[in-house]
Amino acid sequence: MSSSDTRRIVILRHAKAEWSDGDDHERPLAERGRKDAPVAGRWLAGSGITPDLAMCSTSARTRETWKLAVHELPERPRTVYEDRMYEASLGELIALLNEVSDEVNDLVLIGHNPGMHGLADALAGESEGDLLARMNRSGFPTAAIAVLTFSGSWKDVEHGVGRLIAFWSPHA
Repeated sequence: MSSSDTRRIVILRHAKAEWSDGDDHERPLAERGRKDAPVAGRWLAGSGITPDLAMCSTSARTRETWKLAVHELPERPRTVYEDRMYEASLGELIALLNEVSDEVNDLVLIGHNPGMHGLADALAGESEGDLLARMNRSGFPTAAIAVLTFSGSWKDVEHGVGRLIAFWSPHA
């Protein structure tokens, strides 16, 4: 693969989680989240995108979302559970993307808001139709997915580099 090939970033916010007074990192999915996560996986499978790599936050709700979603895909990508994604800032998320090997063409990130919404918004220098406005109006709900394309190396990912080509939410 040359660095000029088109790459895709699939940004998946974890599904609906239970509220708890306990440890936020260990909050499990709520019943609605357990229903929405496989639906998100089916949407991703139907999109024709076959991720080479999944990068998932280590929180219980993101791990559970991915476990339920990935079973819907025709092929299971290599999955890395990344501590740095939990409560990551926009800059930290972009730095993680910059570390991805150029052998990866399609990447799925499973994380949290406001980071996932912020990342999709920041990377989208352009979008198809009104997708960007629709995504921003929605607030990037739980189990939502944004798909962006860009050309070049992962090392070159920065603000405005991508094109938002899809935005989906289970309750839109």
